Amino acid sequence: MRIVVALGGNALLHRGERPDAAVQEANVDRVTTALAALAHEHEIVITHGNGPQLGLLAAESAADPALSVPYPLDLLGAQTQGMIGSLLARSLHDALPGRRIAVLVTHTLVRADDPAFDHPAKSVGQVYPPDVASSLAAGHGRHFAAHGTGRRRVVPSPEPERVWETDIVHELLAGGTLVICAGGGGVPVIADRDTGALTGVEAVVDKDLTAALLAEDLEADFLLILTDVPCVYSGYRTPGQRPLLGATPGELRAGGFTGGPMGPKAEAAARFVERTGGPAAIGALDAAYEIVHGRSGTLVRPDLPVE
Repeated sequence: MRIVVALGGNALLHRGERPDAAVQEANVDRVTTALAALAHEHEIVITHGNGPQLGLLAAESAADPALSVPYPLDLLGAQTQGMIGSLLARSLHDALPGRRIAVLVTHTLVRADDPAFDHPAKSVGQVYPPDVASSLAAGHGRHFAAHGTGRRRVVPSPEPERVWETDIVHELLAGGTLVICAGGGGVPVIADRDTGALTGVEAVVDKDLTAALLAEDLEADFLLILTDVPCVYSGYRTPGQRPLLGATPGELRAGGFTGGPMGPKAEAAARFVERTGGPAAIGALDAAYEIVHGRSGTLVRPDLPVE
């Protein structure tokens, strides 16, 4: 099968860990172990999150006295694609001797008139004390939202329209190459209506929605969304919590997963299944092989036809 794998942002940097390079290098071995067995049997495209890494670079850029203004999010996102892609490629190279592996920095086309630009809602970076957040908002024109007892930066998250380099990914796959691309949802760009010139925008595209779109355009057989929980749970963190081992797109959308980290994953899986008729699944990184073979995770299947 052709499988698009969407790695969660915590695959290389787990919650609570220090963001040191050595920590991420150690964690990438776990990713490789989880994916190597799939790569031996299937054609693989790997996408990945970049939330912790993007937040780290954004904080460093904002504090750098050598800069007149901090680096924009689109360029920081490109940096994380290169860094995370390199870590993954080096580890996979050792685990899959002789396999062609390519890291591709990709751009995701968004609409300039997307309503998300007027309603920043995607959280990025660290949690700040309220007074520090107010100072950053005044000094840099940033938006913040409450996060526990502090405040966290929020940015626009426009809908992905197309991964600009999809044709190149097609060509690499045809040559037997394992491709790592669309990290962090891809570098968000808008295209000039007259010239077609691409311009980066201050936004973060949801990584799972981009993965679903890429999987659709690549005519993938399976979309595999990997995270830090074994499956989707209905009533998550409530006394009535129970595992949801199978669902249709409609059942996922009716399950109340619109908010929180599971919301975009559920929507991405639903979109891929609806648009292609192929299966998607959500589950834990360490169970990637078992998920594809139906022994773990939440399998999302098409709605049954009405007779």
